[in-house]
Amino acid sequence: MLGKIKPDFQQNLFKTRLTDLINLEHPLVKLAQEIPWDKMEVEFENLYSNQGRPSIPIRKIAGMLLLKEMFKESDESVVERWIENAYWQYFTGEEFFQTHQPFDPSEFVHFRKRLKEEGLEFLLSQSVSLHPKAKNEKEVQIDTTVQEKNITFPTDAKLAKKVIDNCTKIADREGIKQRQTYKRISKQHLRDAYFGHHPKRKKKAVMARKKLRTLGLRVVRELERKLPQELQNHYQGEFIIYKKVLTQERNSKDKIYSLHEPQTACIAKGKAHKAYEFGTKVVVVRGRKTGVITAVKRFSGNPNDSKTLEDSLSQSQRVRTKIGGTRPEMASTDRGFRGQTQVGSTQILIPKNSKEKTKYKQEVARKRFRARAAIEPTISHLKRNHALGLNFLKGVVGDIHNALLAGIGYNLKLRFNQIKEQIIYCLQLLFNFLTKNKTTILFEI
Repeated sequence: MLGKIKPDFQQNLFKTRLTDLINLEHPLVKLAQEIPWDKMEVEFENLYSNQGRPSIPIRKIAGMLLLKEMFKESDESVVERWIENAYWQYFTGEEFFQTHQPFDPSEFVHFRKRLKEEGLEFLLSQSVSLHPKAKNEKEVQIDTTVQEKNITFPTDAKLAKKVIDNCTKIADREGIKQRQTYKRISKQHLRDAYFGHHPKRKKKAVMARKKLRTLGLRVVRELERKLPQELQNHYQGEFIIYKKVLTQERNSKDKIYSLHEPQTACIAKGKAHKAYEFGTKVVVVRGRKTGVITAVKRFSGNPNDSKTLEDSLSQSQRVRTKIGGTRPEMASTDRGFRGQTQVGSTQILIPKNSKEKTKYKQEVARKRFRARAAIEPTISHLKRNHALGLNFLKGVVGDIHNALLAGIGYNLKLRFNQIKEQIIYCLQLLFNFLTKNKTTILFEI
């Protein structure tokens, strides 16, 4: 059942009240006062039953999830830092300073699964609500990026070796006696496959890769023969992936690059330092003037950029509508989105050379598309500071959740920095006032 934080107004001799420890003008304290925690509890209370042991309060676990995304912590490290940080404890609704771990880090996994994509979109809408002008902003900027998966760099030899090892594990688990495990031989063939681009090693490497594929197929066929029919049905999905990995060629479509993350795609972004990235395509929708992210949509495979506009703008509309906003009227993009000029009621603006425009219109267009480049550092911040650069969450669901959480963390950190700037500005005004009126104050004293 849903757990709740009960306010405790009585003093405790053995505990220290957080308001006696912290500075109530700190940006994190101000941010905690702005977040609509009551709306969050009303929205998520339907996800819990009315029976059983009380759960972790929503304010506590949702607050720690927000802190995790703001400061790029892992599930384990955010729990460890929470114990030693009084401001984080105040942010999550505690009244007294705590010295024990609030819950096991695995609770984050269950909470994300409970929220699903709809719940995370609600959290994104609440992060947008901290910026009042963002919900009705007429023009947005759109760009795509790659959310890389936490997998090793895929090669044919590595994948074949993993297939052989996984088949050996299945045989040991189910009590199947193999004719040969190929543990030692496959390890040597994997070493031989290294540095295959070198002229002196090319022939040996090619033969090693072929041999690994042959051994992999041999082990898979042996398991299919010896496993009972019930177990064959249980492992059928894995065997299909193994066979596809061992038979795919350079020009094959829908290739598999990871056995435990088969949805991973190879995406070429034209970067000089990194020709290919292995992950999923993500579309980011950002307000032109406010810089607030209203949509972070994940897509399967590697669709053309123009095919992603409808879903990403629909997500932006859902997020903005939840806080009383409207759909964007205009969206400025780069030339990769060619082919679409109108999506629903949103006009798509793409840079193009047109001699029919007046000089004034040419200048307006030039400024608009130069401003569109501001989304590039936003994506860089999402990757470096909010975990979009390397996704550790498992499966398709993990891809969706990680992308949305990165957008939530970005919006919260943006508001956090705005509050910090306001505090510094007020302190500077106060300092200037005191310095200017120093003589008068001393005379009055």
